[in-house]
Amino acid sequence: MATSMDHSERKALEFVDRVTKRVKVFFKWMFNTRIGGLFKSAVQLVLCAVVFFFVFQLLGSFHFFDKTSTEDSTLSDTTDLSSTTDENCNVVGINLHGMILTYVPNHADSDPLFNYDVTASEAVTWAVKQANDDEKIKAVLIEIDSGGGLPVAGEEIANSLKNSSKPTVAVIRQTGASAAYWAASGAGKIFASDNSDIGSIGVTSSYLDGTAKNKKDGYQYIPLTSGQFKDIGNPNKPFTQADKYLIMRDLKIVYGNFVSAISKNRNIPIEKVQALADGSTVLGVKAKEDGLIDEIGGMPEAEAYLEKTIGEKPNLCWK
Repeated sequence: MATSMDHSERKALEFVDRVTKRVKVFFKWMFNTRIGGLFKSAVQLVLCAVVFFFVFQLLGSFHFFDKTSTEDSTLSDTTDLSSTTDENCNVVGINLHGMILTYVPNHADSDPLFNYDVTASEAVTWAVKQANDDEKIKAVLIEIDSGGGLPVAGEEIANSLKNSSKPTVAVIRQTGASAAYWAASGAGKIFASDNSDIGSIGVTSSYLDGTAKNKKDGYQYIPLTSGQFKDIGNPNKPFTQADKYLIMRDLKIVYGNFVSAISKNRNIPIEKVQALADGSTVLGVKAKEDGLIDEIGGMPEAEAYLEKTIGEKPNLCWK
């Protein structure tokens, strides 16, 4: 039977889940590789001991082995560590953490190279849709801590929140920037801390040019393409003015769409948004002055607002 958890417990479980996945990847590597022709070499055993010590220290810090609280800290085998369910839930909570992508690859959990936090817009929009279809749900709250990601992902989330039939609230914690701010702009109400980084309305496609280093090292780029711009953006290809024109053309289009969306979603004159859209972030107080957010506050203030809005005490369940 699933039990409800408060916000801090949910965060702890999410963290332990991520650590557990990394440990599984480590053991998979340990038993499927050879070092010096021997399985389970001394180096691997030492690394194993270090990993075990680190993980148990982390688990202990969350008091998961406190015998006096076994009933509260034990989860059933069927409990989803990324969400909780509660029969009394009337507000759906959604996390928007890390880089925002349109989807997360199926191999992400088992791929040691895919070692960064991501949020898929398809997961967020699906959760909003489910909330709208559930009569018991009165509102949607999205908690944001992200420096951005793909423009389409931010746009999809913003449109989902904006078109929701239920009230929507966004709480920006440390960072709500670039595509993450685009996503937040679709919420009916935005809360953020005095110290939150907000905005970064702009677009970039910058990259390192490796042609000089390649020439120094004796490498030569051989273009084999069926179109002039097929390999555009390749850091090993000499960058031309035609390349720059093409990339800047698209960046300006996305930038214009971004500015227009913020103007419409936040009801700010487009000229003012253009003046703000220099790619920089501002702190919470300035963001409120500029109309980028509505209120200074965090989860307590957001929940108080929701209680007034839906006419009952909010009971969040996280997706």
